[in-house]
Amino acid sequence: MRSEMCSPVLLLSQLLLFSILVLIVTANHYKEGDRVMLYVNKVGPYHNPQETYHYYQLPVCRPMEIRHKSLSLGEVLDGDRMAESMYEVDFRKNAEKKTLCEEKLGVNEVEKLKDAIEELYYFEFVLDDIPIRGFVGYVEESGFLPHTHKIGLWTHLDFNIEYNGDRIIFANVTMKDVKPFSLDDAHIPLSVTHTYSVHWFETSLPYERRGERSRDYSFFPKTLEIHWLSIINSMVLVFLLMGFVVIILMRVLKNDFSRYNIEDEAGEDFDQGDNGWKIIHTDVFRFPPYKSLLCSVLGVGMQFLTLGTGIIVMALMGMFNVHRHGAINSAAILLYALTCCISGYVSSNFYRKIGGERWVWNIILTTSLFSAPFFLTWSVVNSVHWINGSTQALPATTILLLLTVWLLVGFPLTVIGGIFGKNSAGSFDAPCRTKNIAREIPSQPWYKSNIVHMTIGGFLPFSAISVELYYIFATVWGREQYTLYGILFIVFVILLSVSACISIALTYFQLSGEDYRWWWRSIFSTGSTGLFIFMYSVFYYFKRSSMSGAIQTVEFFGYTFLTAYIFFLMLGTVSFFASLKFIRYIYVNLKMD
Repeated sequence: MRSEMCSPVLLLSQLLLFSILVLIVTANHYKEGDRVMLYVNKVGPYHNPQETYHYYQLPVCRPMEIRHKSLSLGEVLDGDRMAESMYEVDFRKNAEKKTLCEEKLGVNEVEKLKDAIEELYYFEFVLDDIPIRGFVGYVEESGFLPHTHKIGLWTHLDFNIEYNGDRIIFANVTMKDVKPFSLDDAHIPLSVTHTYSVHWFETSLPYERRGERSRDYSFFPKTLEIHWLSIINSMVLVFLLMGFVVIILMRVLKNDFSRYNIEDEAGEDFDQGDNGWKIIHTDVFRFPPYKSLLCSVLGVGMQFLTLGTGIIVMALMGMFNVHRHGAINSAAILLYALTCCISGYVSSNFYRKIGGERWVWNIILTTSLFSAPFFLTWSVVNSVHWINGSTQALPATTILLLLTVWLLVGFPLTVIGGIFGKNSAGSFDAPCRTKNIAREIPSQPWYKSNIVHMTIGGFLPFSAISVELYYIFATVWGREQYTLYGILFIVFVILLSVSACISIALTYFQLSGEDYRWWWRSIFSTGSTGLFIFMYSVFYYFKRSSMSGAIQTVEFFGYTFLTAYIFFLMLGTVSFFASLKFIRYIYVNLKMD
């Protein structure tokens, strides 16, 4: 394949150009009668979107010499493997029932086609960068007694192409006016004649808006009619919850400040008796164990927080070609590499503030905290694809390219960010002095345990995004087309707000029990939302999807595990800094000697 023979340097430059110029769409201009190249791409079971194979792996019409198209990195990541077809499509020239080829099928070929049709295989062609999809065959089930099971192969395709001036706007394929070729009780060898027709239609839709037509809802159905109603319902519940938490917490804090400050003015020793969170003021800023790991979590979490916000904002600005996932994949890879400096800066800066000395080890841990689990997961998934001959298995040069991006861009930026963070770090701003000897922590009731806090702190943010999560899963792992990025941005803001509010409330209850070990617990409290997301993914896989097989199972659970891990890092970071800000606020406003 020609795309696999490109040098890593050329592929790297292609990635950078493709990601930076993602807004620019190359417009092809045609004259009447010009040949429009139709590429065959891939086939796969309809219910397993990530399981795809090359079209020519089926016993179909193919040229004597297969010529592959050079692909961009985004197309390779999307599982595309385009090759020139035998279809002759001329611009604005209609064609009626032209013969593509005549072929004889043996026993193995017929069985292979039957298996593909039974598993609802669809094919994808590409015409002028427009994907064209249709089913390979037709299955008919009828009756109970007697039961009939018929399998038919579509041997005639009708291509319908819309154009405006000298540009192609939309294309699809239909089989509604023909009957499938029956494969039941076929005599071997089986003679099959493949034909096709081409019909051109003029449209007034401008080329700049052809993406609105290129989302082929005729093949991948759209079911987003009640989306906005569900989101409004979720928003109302979340705002009520946030208002309840904020109002109650502010009233409780006001009473605490009044009681503690009056006691202080009266000259009482607030280290005596039961004084709640006030009595642990000499321990609350005691640095936690595993400081380097904690700072790495904060650094990588801040990186993904920035990355997620940036991708959503770019989607709102229309900077992604949503009907081709490759554009999003390429841009996300480059953005991840470029934002590595944020993880290095935040991690090293905070590590130095809390007294860390091994900053080199901290940088190595930071850069490995996500990249190592990702590489291990991807290796397993890619190996399964490779064993099964799927086009989703990345070529060796693409793998080398991604490693080059990380080695030449991601890792150096992490180091540079870490150096800047270390050099710009000041002292840790603690309003209270910390004693050398730690105070004994009293026994805590069951409802203040780590498990309870993680359950409450994870479930409430999850409930804020549960409705939206279905549509995202249906888009990534199904056939939906997600375009409501405004709602996605609102839900993202709500998620962060709920996480911050719940973390503050849980931290307050923990400190009120004179337990000053809030550092790690604040991360795990709302970071546990990732666990709820993974549990939801298990429910979605078995109850809401029709996915099956080793390829889909390994890829689905591998990448949803990484997604849950990302949410743990991101929401744990939001939770930690919200708790830190809150603790500084209450102790700054507390009168102490």
